[in-house]
Amino acid sequence: MTTMTAPAARPENPRFSSGPCAKIPHYSLDMLADAPLGRSHRASVGKAKLKQAIELTREILGVPAGYRIGIVPASDTGAMEMAMWSLLGARPVEMLAWESFGAGWVTDVVKQLKLDAVVKTAGYGEIVDLATVDFDRDVVFTWNGTTSGVRVPNGDAITANRAGLTICDATSAAFAMDLPWDKLDVVTFSWQKVLGGEGAHGMLILSPCAVERLESYVPAWPLPKIFRLTAKGKLIEGIFEGETINTPSMLAVEDYLVSLAWAKSVGGLKGLIARADANAAAVAAFVAARDWIANLAVDPATASTTSVCLKFTDPRIVDGVAFAKAVAKRLEKEGVALDVGAYRDAPPGLRIWCGSTVEAADVAALMPWIEWAFDAEIAALAKAA
Repeated sequence: MTTMTAPAARPENPRFSSGPCAKIPHYSLDMLADAPLGRSHRASVGKAKLKQAIELTREILGVPAGYRIGIVPASDTGAMEMAMWSLLGARPVEMLAWESFGAGWVTDVVKQLKLDAVVKTAGYGEIVDLATVDFDRDVVFTWNGTTSGVRVPNGDAITANRAGLTICDATSAAFAMDLPWDKLDVVTFSWQKVLGGEGAHGMLILSPCAVERLESYVPAWPLPKIFRLTAKGKLIEGIFEGETINTPSMLAVEDYLVSLAWAKSVGGLKGLIARADANAAAVAAFVAARDWIANLAVDPATASTTSVCLKFTDPRIVDGVAFAKAVAKRLEKEGVALDVGAYRDAPPGLRIWCGSTVEAADVAALMPWIEWAFDAEIAALAKAA
């Protein structure tokens, strides 16, 4: 179908950015009135708020009792760097990358830590064959490729009796996908992703095996204070009880608590997963009915349900980068979709955030606008020719 008539319905919330992501439905700054502003995070009220954030995270995600959960600085990047610099080097390492952030972790390990790691990569839209991975090595990977729209389908390939640690960047998977905790030793994510929290704070979750590594291994390189998780050979337990390494924003903490309370109200993890799945399914149905657009994910089994990446396949498009940018710009100008251009290192196209804070009605309303913008840009190409 080709129509130049603008659709009648509009998304109520046009925010489809993949990070920072949309706030919870009906969000208001008034929800943060209980934030202990101007108080020390070390005061009893501050510690209580931080501990509550940890406990609610454990409850909603179903993190096992023996796992530690800490709030750390510098978002997901800080949590991942802390984990890699503190844990790697004790045994051989295997790095898996299928998008830009995973590639960044490879650079850190190979060029900064200078470890002789086995590196396995896959192009955008694909993931590494997990059956070829040696989990007796320490393995570092992203669960969901935020910039490539692909995810690990499940944890079946991860061996239960592995000798190495699995270090998983799950920043766009936590609260939207079912993470197999028995297969993961380190999990990191940030507040500004799936629950739409504010930036600059990361979460670091450690299995008992990861704690054992920390207490039995000292890296060959110096560790900055901000990365140190042990003191005198023992885990600094306070980090995992609300005593943060550096000063957190209590306003951002309150925002995260509000998001966690909302998550409970929609059915906890199952409810969150169902919302993301429904949003992604709406995009998938739209794409399946058209021959000019496709999911970047090659295998539907690995297609992300949060950062859904799309590519234009119409043969009339010569300059894919310019065309995709023009479509995204047109959608933004109309106020129906903000920040939906593909990530700068990814193939040209659109990236639509379908996480749980996005309403299904807004995704449904956006789809006709994508077709409208596509048709308009194709018409512009024809006129220019």
